[in-house]
Amino acid sequence: MQAAIEAALAKLEPREHTIAAAGRTDAGVHALGQVAHCDMSREWDPFRLSEALNHHLKPNPVAIVDCARVEEADWHARFSAIERRYLFRILTRRAPATHDAGQVWQLAQPLTVAAMREGAQHLIGRHDFTTFRSTMCQAKSPVKTLDAIEIEEVTGQSGSEVWFHLRARSFLHNQVRSIVGTLERVGAGSWAPEDVKTALDACDRAACGPVCPPQGLYLAGVTYPEDPFAPT
Repeated sequence: MQAAIEAALAKLEPREHTIAAAGRTDAGVHALGQVAHCDMSREWDPFRLSEALNHHLKPNPVAIVDCARVEEADWHARFSAIERRYLFRILTRRAPATHDAGQVWQLAQPLTVAAMREGAQHLIGRHDFTTFRSTMCQAKSPVKTLDAIEIEEVTGQSGSEVWFHLRARSFLHNQVRSIVGTLERVGAGSWAPEDVKTALDACDRAACGPVCPPQGLYLAGVTYPEDPFAPT
């Protein structure tokens, strides 16, 4: 995404461009509500800038859905954010995914949602999330505050799905995928809900459940103290 947008910007103002995004996503992870900022030399009308960028972004699977001018000189897409929201989708059916291939993590067996909700409660709040942190994570501290984990059953176009909604100011590298992979073990019956607390308290990466694959993960939205996209 970043390279495609920077290349499109260079078509509009021929020079080297660097954008800053609200959240970094691993290969295979999707973004429904990514936010990024850039510095432009010309006084662009936001609508015309978004239209011009979308023209030059074709045929990449990237689209600018909104564009706004930010007046604060120190505003930053990443560091000014006060909340990030992630969605993880699990499709539970035996037949191969077709329309949703590459968009979900597919499991052949159903999951017990009530047990996963019970296990997820142990993760809410401020904790040392070393267990659920990639060994490659560059964050200065493993302590994060997880504001919410909501788990719901959804009937999608390909069948029964389980959706995980997670909210926090910021996340550690692989934290969401590690949490969902661990809760899947609870839903499958391999772990008891209280085993999630045991894993968390261990502060040991080896105590984590499997890290789930990236294709079911979506950056769903980012919140700022003042919404730069709100109508004026």
